[in-house]
Amino acid sequence: MLSDYVNTLGQSLLRTHKERVHKVAIDAGLSCPNRDGSKGIGGCTFCNNATFSPNGRQPDPILTQIQNGREVLIKRTGAKKYIAYFQAYTNTYSDIQTLKKMYETALSQEDVVGLSIGTRPDCVPEAVLDLLQNYQQQGYDVWLELGLQSAFDNTLVKVNRGHGFKEYEKTLLAAREKGIRVCTHLIIGLPGETLKHYQATLKKVLDLGVDGLKFHPLHVVKGTQLANEWRRGEYQPLAMQEYVNVVADLIAQAPEDMIYHRLTGTANKQQLLAPEWCSKKWQVLNAIEAKLIDQNRKKIKWN
Repeated sequence: MLSDYVNTLGQSLLRTHKERVHKVAIDAGLSCPNRDGSKGIGGCTFCNNATFSPNGRQPDPILTQIQNGREVLIKRTGAKKYIAYFQAYTNTYSDIQTLKKMYETALSQEDVVGLSIGTRPDCVPEAVLDLLQNYQQQGYDVWLELGLQSAFDNTLVKVNRGHGFKEYEKTLLAAREKGIRVCTHLIIGLPGETLKHYQATLKKVLDLGVDGLKFHPLHVVKGTQLANEWRRGEYQPLAMQEYVNVVADLIAQAPEDMIYHRLTGTANKQQLLAPEWCSKKWQVLNAIEAKLIDQNRKKIKWN
């Protein structure tokens, strides 16, 4: 099993809660400053949130989404406790009272034991950090998930990200000062980047301190600027083995106890244009495990 070689979020939650805990993805219907004009128009070149928000921009009420997720997960995984994962778009991009209401709506469910808040590093004011710190002090399992993608500002400009590394550094340090755990999202395969870029990005993230990592392959989905670039031959996605090799290399750089929230990312086949292997989650994860074994990575021994 892959979890024999890396500290997955699932295994970490199992050790903490003594039973299986699973994320339930929630679309709170919020927007993004890189789409509504405050930072930019159109969003990142690779962004079409329909890839993980199939309900579009009229999501069901939060409690309905949790119930739907609960019904699927209890059959698929047997999990009876959940982390409410606010995933789509920027989930700290509203006034504090609106955010408090939506977070606490999720936490009102007895089987919801925590929150995972996906957001941009330029959209996390101190009031939000104080709110998350309060939930953590109440005993909830709280994660702030920051989408950095790359530590290279020229790359972030190229993909129209709308922020630089300095915003990430500021927010990361502010969150850690309050004791909030941070998971950093990194994309492998961004235009113009190579293994040296991925290694340098990870080193900068690790040097600042981080509790979790999430790796994504850059995939091309419909309705994006990246799709147009791909059609014109201006962008070539990574082959699966290239991606697997990079992930194994980055795992070797990170501390053994690093918590991995994800080692690959998928898109539904209706949205995905390329690479085709991004629709095959388990094939990619099995290949990563095989690569780690090939590199003689030792199994983790937990007390």
